Amino acid sequence: MAAVVQPTHPQLAVSAAIFRDGKVLLVRRARSPAKGFYSLPGGRVEFGESLHQALEREVDEETGLEIDIIALAGWREVLPATAGAGHYLIMSFAARWTAKEPALNDELDDYRWIAPDALASLGDLKLTGGLEEVIQSAARLIGS
Repeated sequence: MAAVVQPTHPQLAVSAAIFRDGKVLLVRRARSPAKGFYSLPGGRVEFGESLHQALEREVDEETGLEIDIIALAGWREVLPATAGAGHYLIMSFAARWTAKEPALNDELDDYRWIAPDALASLGDLKLTGGLEEVIQSAARLIGS
């Protein structure tokens, strides 16, 4: 498999902290970047898309879920750690699940609905950097 060529400029991305019955959806990345890490569903914003359009598209593509976007929960900048790595600005939103069950695409290989207050006790799961803070912020916005 050929290596992914990263752009030479920062990429704008979105992610969703999706809440259902007091739990948030975590998905495990099946490919780089962040292969094997649990994170939030999301991805790059395409030219001409609004952040909300991109988020709805990415969540649908990755999980098949329908969501109601509530508000911006936070952001994270991922700087290239090694040569050839990507530079991302990720805008993370709080969202509520509205319909359908998770049906993962090939970018993901596992999912879990987890109570936000249980994140600290998940020592066996590898979480992407800043994930806990974004989820806690999103939980406050949702009222969970």
